[in-house]
Amino acid sequence: MAFAIIKTGGKQYKVQEGDVLTVEKLEHDGEEVTFEQVLLVVNGEVKVGKPLVSGAKVIAKVMEDGKGKKKMVFRYKSKTRQHKKKGHRQPFTKVQITKITLN
Repeated sequence: MAFAIIKTGGKQYKVQEGDVLTVEKLEHDGEEVTFEQVLLVVNGEVKVGKPLVSGAKVIAKVMEDGKGKKKMVFRYKSKTRQHKKKGHRQPFTKVQITKITLN
């Protein structure tokens, strides 16, 4: 059971081959994306980076780009009859992990 911890979009994710993740929107050209920021790899032995594991990569297939559910933002000032209501949809990229490599 090999897994890795990667960092993307300011967050850290524990991934295994075959996992499907929803991450912050990625700029990508084709159908594959490579995560270079690998913090930890466990493949029989544990490799911990300081802060990154050198030569480690996680390759993923891009499944779709989209927007999340709408969240409402409401600001209100009491006694002045001021209010402001707007919605926000966070963009995301859904990826499937295909390979964890360690050189």
